[in-house]
Amino acid sequence: MGQEAHCHPDAFALGGEAAAAAVSSAMRKNSTYHPETLAAQADHFLDPTTGAIVPPLVSSTTFARTEDYALRGTSSYARYDTPNWSQAENLIAKLEEGAAAAVFASGLGAAAAVVMTLQPGQRIVMHDALYWGLKAWVVRFAQQWGLELKLLDMTDLAALERELKAKPAQLLWFESPTNPLWQVLDIEAIARLGHAAGARVCIDGTVATPVLTRPLALGCDLVMHSATKYLNGHSDVLAGALAVAKADAWWEAILANRTSVGAALGPFEAWLLLRGLRTLYPRVRQSSATALQLAQFLARHPKVHRVLYPGLESHPGHALARRQMEGGFSGMLSIQVKGGAEAALAVCRAVQLFHRATSLGSVESLIEHRATVEGPAGSAPPDLLRLSIGLEHPADLETDLDQALAAI
Repeated sequence: MGQEAHCHPDAFALGGEAAAAAVSSAMRKNSTYHPETLAAQADHFLDPTTGAIVPPLVSSTTFARTEDYALRGTSSYARYDTPNWSQAENLIAKLEEGAAAAVFASGLGAAAAVVMTLQPGQRIVMHDALYWGLKAWVVRFAQQWGLELKLLDMTDLAALERELKAKPAQLLWFESPTNPLWQVLDIEAIARLGHAAGARVCIDGTVATPVLTRPLALGCDLVMHSATKYLNGHSDVLAGALAVAKADAWWEAILANRTSVGAALGPFEAWLLLRGLRTLYPRVRQSSATALQLAQFLARHPKVHRVLYPGLESHPGHALARRQMEGGFSGMLSIQVKGGAEAALAVCRAVQLFHRATSLGSVESLIEHRATVEGPAGSAPPDLLRLSIGLEHPADLETDLDQALAAI
């Protein structure tokens, strides 16, 4: 594992096999640590040479070999692997309770590497409401690659079961909660139905994060993240990540796709991602608590037609969310304002604290008129505003939304 290895405090005084044994012993002990602890300490990192507690940035794209042409560590070339990848991947795998993880240049790149394992003529069933960028790419790729694509409302489990019994699929793909309507899908039930039909079951876990939901423990084969969002959490990295329940031949094919299409994450971006992961748990929990407070305020507001947030008891998926989300309901919510698209845009113009920007899951709060961003091909309602709640004081965010809504 090279310098990303966890190191026993006495390892500096040891050498050779003794040092390796100390590192191995420390790693075994780490299995009992809570995920918050592993994240905060970057997987209990300690540099065995310098004692640094912050993992180093290894910017080299190539790595020298020994006289016998053996690898000195695990890396040979940066498109295949780098130490900074390994550090982030090992931590993500542990947080997701998976067998392995991999980082990518973007969330879409990570998802594409999975879809590209399908062969022409095979079938993919996707939830009909999911991230519009991925949906648009899959529709286009399926046509080009000769895949059969079925878009289906997976909140209707009976309809999903009928569909899979009528014609099995090789891959199921969905997200929960869904963006930007925040539907809650039954992860365990979908995994069960998919496996009964012989399909691999994949979920986009970007919004819930492993802080709130661990889909692999609920039966999914793979969880994907746009790591640009909550995993990094600082609006300064474009990245994706996958975690898998079983490191089998399918997983190796996914990794081969990452290499062959060049969807490699840069070492600096991987280093920043690991830095962001260290504060993942307090960030997600704080933003989730604030989002719930704001959702409750907005649900009472006379200028708001509807609040979409799984944490509200009025949400149709609230009971399911309580069952499969632990410690919060995410920092994402949407509102539909009275007065249609023009009123929604007026609210966007009137905010003073929220930033008018695309993306989500960072420390600063964002507001977005989703229909404008998606364009004519999108499906977001014209009166909908998507809110990504950051780490500001809840009262300041509430005041800003109240004065902006007063403008319509």
